[in-house]
Amino acid sequence: MSNEIIGLLSLVLLFTTIFIGFPIAFTLVAVALGVGWFALGPVAIHLMTLQFFSVMKETSLASVPFFLFMGYLLEQSGLMEKLFRGVQQLLANVRGSLYLAVLITATIFAAATGIVGSSVTLLGVMAAPSMIRSKYDVRMSAGAITAGGTLGILIPPSVMLIVMGPAVGVPTTDLFVAAVVPGLMLAGLYILYCLGMCYYDPAYGPPLPMGERAASKITVLKELAVGVIPVIIAILGTLGVILAGIATPTDAGAVGAFVIFMLTLITRTMTWPKLKKTLYATLESSCMILLLVAASNYFGAIFARLGTANMIAEWLIELPFPPTIMLILILALIFVLGWPLEWVPIALIVVPIMLPLVQKLGIDLIWFCTLVAVCLQTAWLSPPVALSAYFLKGVVPQWELSDIYRGMVQFMILQLIGLGLLLMFPEIALWLPRVMN
Repeated sequence: MSNEIIGLLSLVLLFTTIFIGFPIAFTLVAVALGVGWFALGPVAIHLMTLQFFSVMKETSLASVPFFLFMGYLLEQSGLMEKLFRGVQQLLANVRGSLYLAVLITATIFAAATGIVGSSVTLLGVMAAPSMIRSKYDVRMSAGAITAGGTLGILIPPSVMLIVMGPAVGVPTTDLFVAAVVPGLMLAGLYILYCLGMCYYDPAYGPPLPMGERAASKITVLKELAVGVIPVIIAILGTLGVILAGIATPTDAGAVGAFVIFMLTLITRTMTWPKLKKTLYATLESSCMILLLVAASNYFGAIFARLGTANMIAEWLIELPFPPTIMLILILALIFVLGWPLEWVPIALIVVPIMLPLVQKLGIDLIWFCTLVAVCLQTAWLSPPVALSAYFLKGVVPQWELSDIYRGMVQFMILQLIGLGLLLMFPEIALWLPRVMN
């Protein structure tokens, strides 16, 4: 049996064990070590040492804990809740004001952290009670919360983009810049859809009841100015220096985490129990992500050494399809795999496997990575799995799962429209990197 076929069997074994429920990181190491030793001998051990040390020396990955820390700080301190309440009160007279508050807050929160599950959960806790009291449409409410919560997988500083950059050999800063316009485009599509539906039928999102409105707009503006605007400035400033090329994501993430931490102390919204919970959550998520990165790099090294990736690329390149159709087929595969799998194995295993084919087809890697990010975000909203639905159901148990699914499908269609626009007009992703460079 050739090494290429052995590599193909290792891929089948890997996904089978992951689907069964084995821990992904340990499964990656076990399969890579077992198959590597069988096919390559002692060199498998040397590759493990090399790949794990190369991940440890990758400076861009050091930004992961900083951005996670920023997000958990904002979640635990209640500053994002202040932002949501402020926007809600500011737009109280507008139909669908709660949808706008959710989506604006989600976009800003996405710019502080790339953790999707936390975003959906936090938005559900903040927004669902007000939506229920205001008699908002359950399906559209669920769709707005889940769609807004998944923006963190795309809008920088997306943890997925930080991890994917080294895996495909593209600078993380380039991926950040490329994701800005598509992320804002999707947020804009969500907002326009919600406003349009509320204009068509006010029952979808009536104005906020008088009993829940603030006594004075001046009070709302003062609360926004004192408690929230400094946070927004800190977040946008952190992203600004990254996008402008002034600082690396690691440097900017460290400064941003420090600034947000100081703001939580100044505003007296942080307590020692909350800080401990924030530190533990950051440590847990960082260790999980970085261990997965190291393990997948090791599996990828074994897989590449066996020659299977090139064999798959050669098989696919011989298919009688133009590059555009091949790209759509790759995205369709990623979309389907995004149902049962999280983004980590897809970004670190599937995408590198497809990389030789993408390069042979002459597809721009920055554009391709942006398409993958949008595709995976769409998968988060797609039944039958749709992890976002379970996150939301966990904090809003009174909403039926069937209604949550129906609401998510509406926004999944908007996602597909956005993905189609990005496919037809690559400049949506490539224009800003060209201007910034």
